[in-house]
Amino acid sequence: MPAFLLEVGTEELPAGFLSDAIVQWRSHIPESLETHNLPNTVVEVYGTPRRLAVLITGLPSQQADREEEIKGPPAQAAFKDGQPTKAAIGFATKQGVDISALEIRPTDKGDFVFVNKQISGRPIADILTELVPQWVWNLEGKRLMRWGHGDARFSRPIRWLVTLLDGEILPLQLENGAKVVKSNRISRTHRVLHPEPVSISHATEYVKTLASGYVNVPPENRAEIITNQVKAAAEKLGGYTPIYPDLLAEVVNLVEYPTAVIGQFEEEFLNLPKEVITEVMVSHQRYFPVFKNAACQELLPNFITISNGDPAKSDIIAVGNARVIRARLADGRFFYEADLAKPLETYLPQLEKVTFQEDLGSVRVKVERIVKNAEKITTQLQLNPSQSQNIQRAALLCKADLVTQMVYEFPELQGIMGEKYALANGENPEVAKAIFEHYLPRNADDIFPQTLTGQVIGLADRLDTLVSIFGLGLIPSGSSDPFALRRAANAIVNITWLANLQINLSTLLEQIATDFATTFNKDAKSLIKTLQEFFLQRIRTLLQDEKQIDYDLVNAVLGENDPEYTERALTDLLDVRDRALYLQQIRKDGTLDKIYETVNRSTRLAAQGNLDFQQLEPQSLINPQLFQKKSESGFYNALLELVPQTQAAQKNRDYQLLVTALAKIAPTVSTFFDGEDSVLVMDSNPDIKQNRLNLLGLLRNHARVLADFGAIVKNL
Repeated sequence: MPAFLLEVGTEELPAGFLSDAIVQWRSHIPESLETHNLPNTVVEVYGTPRRLAVLITGLPSQQADREEEIKGPPAQAAFKDGQPTKAAIGFATKQGVDISALEIRPTDKGDFVFVNKQISGRPIADILTELVPQWVWNLEGKRLMRWGHGDARFSRPIRWLVTLLDGEILPLQLENGAKVVKSNRISRTHRVLHPEPVSISHATEYVKTLASGYVNVPPENRAEIITNQVKAAAEKLGGYTPIYPDLLAEVVNLVEYPTAVIGQFEEEFLNLPKEVITEVMVSHQRYFPVFKNAACQELLPNFITISNGDPAKSDIIAVGNARVIRARLADGRFFYEADLAKPLETYLPQLEKVTFQEDLGSVRVKVERIVKNAEKITTQLQLNPSQSQNIQRAALLCKADLVTQMVYEFPELQGIMGEKYALANGENPEVAKAIFEHYLPRNADDIFPQTLTGQVIGLADRLDTLVSIFGLGLIPSGSSDPFALRRAANAIVNITWLANLQINLSTLLEQIATDFATTFNKDAKSLIKTLQEFFLQRIRTLLQDEKQIDYDLVNAVLGENDPEYTERALTDLLDVRDRALYLQQIRKDGTLDKIYETVNRSTRLAAQGNLDFQQLEPQSLINPQLFQKKSESGFYNALLELVPQTQAAQKNRDYQLLVTALAKIAPTVSTFFDGEDSVLVMDSNPDIKQNRLNLLGLLRNHARVLADFGAIVKNL
């Protein structure tokens, strides 16, 4: 079966574009082939700084013939008095068939004209000639450029094009105004190690041929080589180097023939915080730092860089890289010493010149709101004066390092330098730690704040951002979330869950939103409602995706359009988590099955009554004088015994007590429904009917302390 090679040769591509382009082609090209009835192909996408390539194997020589059903105009418009109209004639002409080939078939929208059209498969060469320009020009990326005089855009100018169908050149060209790049079999290899071009004899010889020219085209191969070489170099130094995933991914797309080079810098720079040194190396120079051991606490005065040059010149390359890193570290030392010259608190006035959001004022104003929010959380948690003092101090200083020289130069160090400077200024270690921790988690793989102070400041900061941005009407929609509000809300819920913080989110949202609405003349009521709905959706997503709770059990603890459950979830985030986890547990161990039928049936029938969801005590609601069967008395007495068990479960959040009690009452309720002494709930006497519905409503209410059983699907 034919194999096809496409190589688009360019000037050096940005690493980010190359990475994205590979992902796009790996998705788009198979879809494109499938659309053109070319399934079951193997698509391998390659990329280096100077090229983007795809090798497709398993192609047929041409498409298979196929029959296609084509829908035409309505029958009423196509035929009149049994004769074809202009609509029918035009449709037949367009499809290249005789009028006699048209068929009338019924559809949901009436009778329509159809034709079964035989379509002959096209040669694979013709199809690829059409598809290749689409694959190239449809690539998306940041800052695509135009060159020449055409309108076509690509990340960098295209310099050569290889298109081989097996061993033959597939003649095509990429046009960009007057600039035309025609295809052939000639590719370019490593600029330094193999400056001469190479001729590719066959599509399947691509990887091998390029390798002979010191170009390792599969990104996965280069990643493996770099990883192994970096580890070996670190071991040679007697140290340890972590393989940072983002750094590795970037370096892979910066080289075609990777060689690890060991460099060195002066030990005096080790007096800088290790975070400064590693930030300079990793984010700015794309170097791998070397630590003394796997604990990654102390650095060696060395680095490992990945060269794309001549391995024989590694010593010269190392000297040049050391010169660069030395200058960057010298800058870092200057910034560090200058920042330490004055206390962190003195930077606060400068925050007035930093805009948080143009309609929300400066970062200094945001800090004032964070301080107030932190005080509200502190009050809810009933913290002691010492804890409150630390929280207020940390809230005040949490953004001060944003205007230091170090963070201005290296924004990634925000919070990290704040902690360093706070400790150097003699601040309480808890306060210093919180300045760093309040940014946590910074991404999906990051750790969470460990100190109470850091947790509270993190919540206060994110609540301010959410309320303020929502207050301006800048609500996330679809995939658009420029202020990362979903991530902020997720962090609030997760921090609360992980730290078991007994906060009332509903009250906090109401207080903070009201303050915002008063200051900015907004409608507090609608803002609060929008925020509540947003958080409920976040809780729902976290329970399902992170806690792996079945969707119906999540519905059962959150309710759907259920104000009581909405308020309950936002009032006590720990309770909604515990109830969901407990439901999942008893579904898994089979306990849920023992009570499901009884409670669910009672819940469905109780909906036909008028009992509210709060009532638990049967004495004032049930009239024993209306009982006609012993099963009613048994049900009533069982409810009396159930009350203290439910109350204890509520007080201690020990839902095992409630489920045990519900399991105990289940046989009694089954007798009420189906036993020899069963009753007809919907009795013709309205008083008896209401009495029985109240019995069921009370049982439903007791079960609702755990969940809405009406939302649970049996045997999911």
